[in-house]
Amino acid sequence: MTFHFRRLVAAIGRACAYFWAGPATLLGVLLSAFAGRSARRRWQDGVLEVSSPRIARWLALPWYGGGSFAAITLGHVVLGRCEKTLSRCRAHERVHVRQYELWGIFLLPAYLIAGGIARVRGGDAYLDNMFEIQARAAEFIVHDTPSTQAET
Repeated sequence: MTFHFRRLVAAIGRACAYFWAGPATLLGVLLSAFAGRSARRRWQDGVLEVSSPRIARWLALPWYGGGSFAAITLGHVVLGRCEKTLSRCRAHERVHVRQYELWGIFLLPAYLIAGGIARVRGGDAYLDNMFEIQARAAEFIVHDTPSTQAET
C-alpha cells in the first residue's frame, strides 16, 4: 500500500512540474511549429527535442550576450541545431528543464536579471549567469563519471 502511495505522490509531483513549466513549454511548442518541414522531433525522457536547419540558423544569430547558441530550452522543449548537438547538450539542457520546473515562467525574467547582475559585477552575461553555471556543473558531472571516462 505504501509503495502505491509513493508512486501516486511522485506522479502528482511530476504533473505539477509539467503544469508549472507549462507556459514556457507552450512557447517552445509554438516556436517549434516554425521549425520547417525538415524538423526532427523526438520525445526524450519527458522532453520534446526539436532540431532543424531553420532552428540552426535562428540559434546562430548573435543573441544574448552577443553569442550564438547550440540549443535553447523553453520548459519541456529543447530546440537545437541538429540531433548530434541535442545529444551532446542533453545534460546541460536538462538542468534548464529542471530550472523551469522550479521557477516556472518566471525563469525567463530571472535568467535575464541573473545575466544583468553578472554584467554589473564585471562578468559575462552568459558564462557568469548563475543558471548557466548550474547547467555547466551538471554537464561536467555527467562527462566526468567513470563510465564515460572509460569510453574516451
